Amino acid sequence: MSPRHLRFLSPVIAVTAVAAVASAPSAVTALVPASAKAPAQAGAGAETVTSRTPCAKPTEQEPDSSQKHKLTSGELERGYVLRLPEGYDRRDDWPLIVAFHGRGSTGVEVEGYSELSELPAVVAYPDGAIGTGSGHRKAWQGAPYEAPGVDDVAFTADLLTAIEADHCIDATRVYATGKSNGGGLAALLACRMPGTFAAVAPVAPALYPGTRAGCTEASPTPILEIHGVADATIPYAGDADRDLPAIPEWVQGWADHNGCATSRTRTNRDVATTRWAGCDQGADVQHVAVHGGGHVWPGADTYSGGGHVTHTIESATVIWDFFSRHRLTSEG
Repeated sequence: MSPRHLRFLSPVIAVTAVAAVASAPSAVTALVPASAKAPAQAGAGAETVTSRTPCAKPTEQEPDSSQKHKLTSGELERGYVLRLPEGYDRRDDWPLIVAFHGRGSTGVEVEGYSELSELPAVVAYPDGAIGTGSGHRKAWQGAPYEAPGVDDVAFTADLLTAIEADHCIDATRVYATGKSNGGGLAALLACRMPGTFAAVAPVAPALYPGTRAGCTEASPTPILEIHGVADATIPYAGDADRDLPAIPEWVQGWADHNGCATSRTRTNRDVATTRWAGCDQGADVQHVAVHGGGHVWPGADTYSGGGHVTHTIESATVIWDFFSRHRLTSEG
């Protein structure tokens, strides 16, 4: 890759990430098997019925419910909400989505506006630690207001270990998403946890330099980015004073990094969707730009941030359609 292709990447390379890349499984495009039905709007992203082996891992949580849980990571007690889908007990290979909230928000709030809990998947909504700056607000690693000394990459690894130990999860279909500061963490995880996430989908991500650390040597990873062009909090055109990249350049950087060969843009009312194809290891890239859209979760029916909320698309539907086409494979 040329330096031009790496303009979105930090020169800081995480040693642990580099060491893991050589043996990490890669993400490829594939329709994933499942027995649960996706919401009607899921369209091409709906899963097909190929597995009906019952879940053999007992849990006190009932199917079709959300429950708060705790775990200890880095000597800190951390919390998360876990959603088990309807019919959870009837399958042993559920996809897992981890959704990270924005600064000052909570996992409960993300579940409330994202509609991710309507998908045929187990969904985890973790809470960040109290960060720095004004207010007593939860935040994630990678931003200037992150909690000092808190390793959210390690916390994510501990979270996945805890969930997979006690629940029927298909380890080849684990995905990450998040909004704003949480979207920045999701982007960081694509770089720092190779071979863990089959695809990553940040929404209006706060892409501070700390979220780009360790990306240069990262494995090709399927990336979907959704952003409002009129976002006043994390500007679509970037913010030099905060060292935030222009979103189109950041996405193009991932397309270059993944070795994508072609791109095509289609517009539906106020939404322009660009898809890159012919990417290495099937790690395709997709960008959804909402013209006039604010710092929000597109399609949300309740408050998710400031600015205009489009209903031309539903973010959960777009994300699920992208996720359900990718899984990890040991073939590079």
